[in-house]
Formats: sequence, structure tokens, C-alpha cells
Amino acid sequence: MPRITTLAEAVSAHIHDGDTVAMEGFTHLIPHAAGHEIIRQQRKNLTLIRMTPDLIYDQMIGMGCAKKVVFSWGGNPGVGSLYRFRDAVEKAWPAPLEIEEHSHAAMANAYEAGAAGLPLAVFRGYIGADLPKVNPNIKFIQCPFTGETLAAVPAHRPDVAVIHAQKADRQGNVLIDGIAGVQKEVVLASKRSIVTVEEIVDDLKPGSFNAVVLPAWTVTAIAEVPGGAYPSYAQGYYARDNAFYKKWDEIARERDTFLAWMKANVLDQGPEIFAAHTRPLRVAAE
Repeated sequence: MPRITTLAEAVSAHIHDGDTVAMEGFTHLIPHAAGHEIIRQQRKNLTLIRMTPDLIYDQMIGMGCAKKVVFSWGGNPGVGSLYRFRDAVEKAWPAPLEIEEHSHAAMANAYEAGAAGLPLAVFRGYIGADLPKVNPNIKFIQCPFTGETLAAVPAHRPDVAVIHAQKADRQGNVLIDGIAGVQKEVVLASKRSIVTVEEIVDDLKPGSFNAVVLPAWTVTAIAEVPGGAYPSYAQGYYARDNAFYKKWDEIARERDTFLAWMKANVLDQGPEIFAAHTRPLRVAAE
């Protein structure tokens, strides 16, 4: 049974310097509050895995948490570049950053392979693509049954999975409602998992036909953090803050404005700030 605890205690106990950490959530349920806690606790030399690195990884990279990013697309969705990501790759600020780029299909298959306990993922892909020229972890193998040439990549087996979800019950079962992304797979593929949730309830009541329930035995720690996905959205709770994504382009463009914002809004704050951020958005989501 997972431990229901505070976010600070969960990060302190389960995320260590040098760990491989996968923080997933697609379009919504992106675990921003957990990312901020990792920054506050000054974790270093992390290998960060995410299908679509966006603002949370821009912040973690810019604060010196990462040594490597494994990903399939990186950017500020609908806006443009991630300037802290670019600064680390192009100018090694605040530290050099190694990148390992894949396709979306490769990333999803690598998570599924990790969840199944397999050493690699095999799939149709990368035919005629250039990524194999720059990524030595992309290989091609021949199917022993058909002779078809298939792509192969190492399975993702993170030390820690970090996700955000709508609800957990007091027994430690977790409900993900709406777009599920690869949250289920990343939790099953990882040695440990931290789940932040909007609320802890007595009974889970799935709200839609594609809801996913992670049973308690798959989860290591749960922390109740209302608004913990902000500025992304949590279906049924609050809307996406599109204005902030545009604002981030200005904040992160220069090192000084980035560091000032991080001090005021992350280092000098706690996870309770997320509930305040989402109050006006909750009205818009209803």
C-alpha cells in the first residue's frame, strides 16, 4: 500500500541525485507541483525522460537539475522554443545537457516494454528517418518469422515515475480521468512512483469511459496537491492557463528574468500556491 504523505516528504524519500526520472502527463495532468519540489530540494544530475518536454522541464533544466533529457519533442506548446532547454544544449548554461531524441512511437513503445519487464521495444518505425544517424540507441533488427526489418530501442525503466491525477482513495488506488497519455505505462515501468492528486476521497467514482485506475500496489507515494498540474489542466477541476504559456516565453527568454521568476514563484513558495493559481480557472472549467 502506498504511503499518503506530503509532496516534500515524497520527493525527499524517493528522488535522489543521479536518478532517472520520468514525469509524464499529456496535454493535461502535467506534474508541475512535483517538478517545483524537485527544484526546491536541489536534486542534481537527473536523467529526465518525457515524451514532450515543455515548461516543467524547461524550469528544471534551467535550475540545474538535469544532466540528460530523453524525449521525442521539446517546446512551449503553441508558443515556441524552450529557452532554458536551448541555453543548456547550445551554451551549457547552467550546466551541459546531453540529449537523446526519439520519435513519439519509440517513446510510447519503450514505456510499454518497460511496463512489461522487457529489455527493448520492437516496432515499425524510423524507415527513411535521420534520427538513427545521431542516436546510437536506435537499432534495426530482422524479424525471425517474417524477415521484416524493424526498429528497436531500449525499454524505459526509470528509477522514479512522477505523475499527477485527479483522485486517490485512502487505500492508495489512483484515478486518472480524461486523456491518459502514458501515465499508466510509466508507473508500471518504474522502480518507484510518486503521484500527486487533486484530492483524496473515500471511494473512486470514474467519470468517463476511458478512465484508468492504478491499483495501490503499483504506487509508492501519494501526495494531495490541489492544482498540482497548473498551468496545464486537470479534466473536471480547472482549465489550462493559456495566457501563462505565452507569458513563459518572455520569462524564460533571458537568464535574469528566469532566475527572478523562479525565486519568487518556486524557491520562495510551496505546493499550496498551486491551489491559489487554479481558483479562477476552476470557474472556467465548470
